Amino acid sequence: MPVHATAAVLDRFAAPFAHVPVTLRDPAPDEVVVRAEAAPFCSTDWMGWRAMRGKVPPVVLGHTLVGTVEIAGTHTGLAPGDRVLVAGTPQCETCFYCRIGRPDQCAQLLEGGDPVIGHLSDGREVRAAGGVGAYSTHALVRADQVHRVPGSLPLEAAALMGCGISTAYGVVENIAEVEAGQSVAVVGLGHLGQLTVQAAAAAGAATVVGIDLHPERLELATAMGATHLVDAGHVDPVETVRQLTEGRGADVVVEAAGPVHAARQAVDMARRAGTVVLTGVDHSRYAEVTLPQLALTVHGKRVVGCQNGQITPRTDIPRWFERLARGRIDTAGIVTRTYRLDELDLAARRSLALDDVTGLVLA
Repeated sequence: MPVHATAAVLDRFAAPFAHVPVTLRDPAPDEVVVRAEAAPFCSTDWMGWRAMRGKVPPVVLGHTLVGTVEIAGTHTGLAPGDRVLVAGTPQCETCFYCRIGRPDQCAQLLEGGDPVIGHLSDGREVRAAGGVGAYSTHALVRADQVHRVPGSLPLEAAALMGCGISTAYGVVENIAEVEAGQSVAVVGLGHLGQLTVQAAAAAGAATVVGIDLHPERLELATAMGATHLVDAGHVDPVETVRQLTEGRGADVVVEAAGPVHAARQAVDMARRAGTVVLTGVDHSRYAEVTLPQLALTVHGKRVVGCQNGQITPRTDIPRWFERLARGRIDTAGIVTRTYRLDELDLAARRSLALDDVTGLVLA
């Protein structure tokens, strides 16, 4: 029997979402239908809305969600009633990148395009962004993106695992490998930057510098564990970080802002032989970053890209869920407003204007 969902469909770029019926196709043996409960809204989504991420309308945006399995394919190991996270990064186990231990680059996500999940009432096919399509009452997804959620976790906290928490903790633990006593600077204090501050503090960093332009976000960073705050609108952030680190620059710098000048600042404020992790994406899909050659050669700075924290979902997500359940990861203050599905246009505008740290869409 077909599943009839109601989805916020992007039919035209930068236009209001169409809240319309979608008939999902029958799930394959390795797929499940999940009744969506909550999905965060972040910059990835409004960039898709503004034609910056190569999406092909009609498409359902939203790259991670928490919900309940309603239909489970025979090869999924899941059952109706399971409470699950649908993560933005799959782990197919069969592509080249999964086989070499880099599922963050899984071909299913980065080569196959957005899958067709069903059709609209006029017969047109509709796709799911990133294989998720979270802004809908129901999602048709592959089981290799699905993870069971511990029953005790609050909905709001669990919904942040598939993007913000996993990326931030992956940056600190998997990529930068932050050690106790080190200095860490975080450029940009949106939801990813805030959680990165927390992850760095949890790793034992002695100096954690939060850098942003917005007073409210700087204040939140203090609660997240920042030892120093830098208002980049009033002081030179590069020179300030150097002053806070005995003139050397930070051991680790994480860029979580997006604009290309932030990437250059991140490289400049790292010490010689330091690590720079670039997580942001500029508003333009054609943006280019120019970096000083001396910093990369003679000064030996390590500059690393980041897709979802270079996580291995099957092992990383369960251990971070355990920390979340024990209160060792704190999401208080990250979700600044909740929205109904029919308020998605408002969520997009507030995210674009940086009025929300994270908006949470409740289906």
